[in-house]
Amino acid sequence: MSEVSADAGQGDGGRATAVLAGAPAIDVTRLRVVIARLSRTLRKHELAGLTPTQLSALSTVDRAGPLRLGDLAAAERIAPSTLTRLVSALEDRGYVERRAVPGDARAWTLVVTARGHEVLDRIRQENTILLAGSLLTLSPDQLTALAAAMPALEQLADASPQDAPAG
Repeated sequence: MSEVSADAGQGDGGRATAVLAGAPAIDVTRLRVVIARLSRTLRKHELAGLTPTQLSALSTVDRAGPLRLGDLAAAERIAPSTLTRLVSALEDRGYVERRAVPGDARAWTLVVTARGHEVLDRIRQENTILLAGSLLTLSPDQLTALAAAMPALEQLADASPQDAPAG
């Protein structure tokens, strides 16, 4: 049996706990706050003039290969008007380019340029160095626990909201 409970009105958006039979209870609110703080820490450095949303879109195009604009909007969960501004900003910086889709005169795909790849590589390297330095502050027991949690964290990162079990 699994259960999620929430208590509202504590000034932190409410506390939530996930309980699965035979497993330890997880303070979901604490997990959310920790992930958000870690994410902010990794975004505090120079992002090559990119907003976090632009960086996310550039990373998505890099990871997924040439993408149609609609597919990028769906992947990033952004409105078409926002996508237009976002793609224009990435194009203006030379990080992506639009390419016509053969056989469809109205369709375009986005591809990451060599300059875009260089920027992504630099940002990823900076984040890796920053995170590796932070890991040096952990005890051996904490590092062991973090290593054991990696598969679960990866599954959480890859899951989409519709993957959650129905109540």
